[in-house]
Amino acid sequence: MNKNMRRSIISYIVLFMIIFGILALIQNSNQDVDLSYTESSFEEDMKDGKIREVYVQQNAEVPTGTVEITLKDRSTVKFYVTDVNHFQELYNTLVDKENVSVDFKMSDVVRPSLVERVLPYLLGAVAIIIIVMMTAGMQGAGGGGGSMMNFGRSRAQMTSEDDNQMNFGDVAGLKEEKEDLEEVVDFLRNPSKYVDLGARIPKGILLVGPPGTGKTLLAKAVAGEAKVPFFSISGSDFVEMFVGVGASRVRDLFAEAKKNSPCIVFIDEIDAVARRRGSGLGGGHDEREQTLNQMLVEMDGFNVNEGIIVMAATNRVDILDPAILRPGRFDRKIAVTRPDVQGREDILKVHTRNKKLADDVDLHEIARTTAGFAGADLENLMNESAINAAKESRQFILKSDIDKAFIKVGIGTERKSRLVPEKERKITAYHESGHAILFHVLEGVGPVYAVSIIPTGEGAAGYTMPLPENDNVFNTKGKILQDIKVSLGGRIAEEMIMDDITTGASQDIKQATAAARAMVVKYGMSEELGLINYETDNEEETFVGRDIGHQRMLGEATAAAIDREVKRIIDECYADARRILEEHIDVLHKCAERLLEKERIDREEFESLFA
Repeated sequence: MNKNMRRSIISYIVLFMIIFGILALIQNSNQDVDLSYTESSFEEDMKDGKIREVYVQQNAEVPTGTVEITLKDRSTVKFYVTDVNHFQELYNTLVDKENVSVDFKMSDVVRPSLVERVLPYLLGAVAIIIIVMMTAGMQGAGGGGGSMMNFGRSRAQMTSEDDNQMNFGDVAGLKEEKEDLEEVVDFLRNPSKYVDLGARIPKGILLVGPPGTGKTLLAKAVAGEAKVPFFSISGSDFVEMFVGVGASRVRDLFAEAKKNSPCIVFIDEIDAVARRRGSGLGGGHDEREQTLNQMLVEMDGFNVNEGIIVMAATNRVDILDPAILRPGRFDRKIAVTRPDVQGREDILKVHTRNKKLADDVDLHEIARTTAGFAGADLENLMNESAINAAKESRQFILKSDIDKAFIKVGIGTERKSRLVPEKERKITAYHESGHAILFHVLEGVGPVYAVSIIPTGEGAAGYTMPLPENDNVFNTKGKILQDIKVSLGGRIAEEMIMDDITTGASQDIKQATAAARAMVVKYGMSEELGLINYETDNEEETFVGRDIGHQRMLGEATAAAIDREVKRIIDECYADARRILEEHIDVLHKCAERLLEKERIDREEFESLFA
């Protein structure tokens, strides 16, 4: 809890105590007054002869007051009167008319009580406190200069060279990327070496890559290696609903950077503010474009920003404005890709520095079986493994912990407590067995890591988890066809064994259809339609908003030919997959029986069925 939050909590406590005290004083001052007793009640009691004594107290400067009456049963009642003189006249009239004898006493003028005198000032003080606290809360909202009076101030967080302990040793699996950035580090350390030769260091470096590959980590490591201040901000922090705020924050950010140069300014998810201009459906001159224009000027305009290196990260470089990508702004674009086998092993070593591993844990084997994992995925895998070990009160991580985490990260949490009817378990067993057999027989898609009929958190009744052993740079036509066959294997197994088919293969059919259509319209893998791209629903253009309503439409004959070609691919893959399953019908039965017995089998047990 920071100091501002602690101070606000104390202020609210004091405010509530003041209000509570005022209400308590008012309650105590009013507790003897009977608000239901009025002059009419007094008149009736006088007629009935119930009153024994009347005692009147008048307030100062006003004719109001209180009347305390004593009844003949020794009880007392106290009530307010708005005019003491009028009440005295009423009393005299009733005495003469009803011919009753009642003692009447009139006190001297009574000064206002302490509560009545202090209450207006207390209420005023409480109102002032509330206004001050609301103003302070508005000024503290947003943090980092996000007050109402300083709304245009930058929200960038500055990390000094002493606070940033990150270096290239903490970044594993990105060897080539670090080599590209070492030039930037050397320039920040020895700028004269480059300036003397007339060289200019890149003003901007754009890190492009999938999520979780370590783009932000690289930027921190550059600042840590160079021992310079590091300003970090997200692209969405620039854009607000108020016009001109984003541009003002850009100006303030670069003004602060100039005061601390040489330094590094890192903008995470820059696509939130640097999208292609003129792409909006409601007009091009909006707040985001003003912010982008100001950023373009600051990075390479009339003003020279010496010693400021702008680094940015995005996974949607295709939607960025061309003006910000040109040399002089973002001169260098570094692709931060998913690591290979050696890179994954190096990353695992970094993330297991503070973890105790058992002797059966082989990091090289884990790296080989986690193809496609990014750095964040590997960190999550080892963290889940440590959680599994801690749940079982062990001091070290076993291979079985990593296997459980691998399934949890790749598929989802298994719901072993869920009750599944026996008929559905049997259908699921044959469905997953059909997938698994095709994974094993077809060389380009296997082998199988695990087969299970335990429901998962994603709503699946079971799963077949493959184990890719190679880092494929691109897909081949044969590999895509094999993927389609594997997707159809579950439905085919249901048709072969059961009397009916289920909706469980809907996602498999969707994947197979999407792959077949991509072969025809995107990859040019159709002999009938040739090497032509027939894509009409360009998701990128729709996302950016460019050329909407001007997409090239297909003719009816071409669209029909595409549909025929997609159906032909699906039918041929279906026939081939069915042939393979019929050849291994005995393995299909054995695998389903084993799944019904154990619910989940691993690679070794599954492959033993073919022996």
